[in-house]
Amino acid sequence: MNQNGALIQLVPFIAVAVIFYFLLIRPQQKQMKETKKMLEALKAGDKVITRGGMIGVITSVKDEEVEVEIAKGVKSVFTRSAIGAVVTPTK
Repeated sequence: MNQNGALIQLVPFIAVAVIFYFLLIRPQQKQMKETKKMLEALKAGDKVITRGGMIGVITSVKDEEVEVEIAKGVKSVFTRSAIGAVVTPTK
């Protein structure tokens, strides 16, 4: 009977761990995969928003560097990880 009592006391902890996994850990892993996929797919001509809020068009992509034209004739170099999102045109 003592072991059943100890097992019953563990059930709430296990339930909290399962809920924690499905509500916090799993969605974060999914978001990280999507972000990694987006960063790997960057190409010249994509309109992007940096994590700092700058909006521009990618002019060239090298290994871990992305050159972004933020105004006519004004180009800045960012790391891939500095790109926050690719802006897709709405149709």
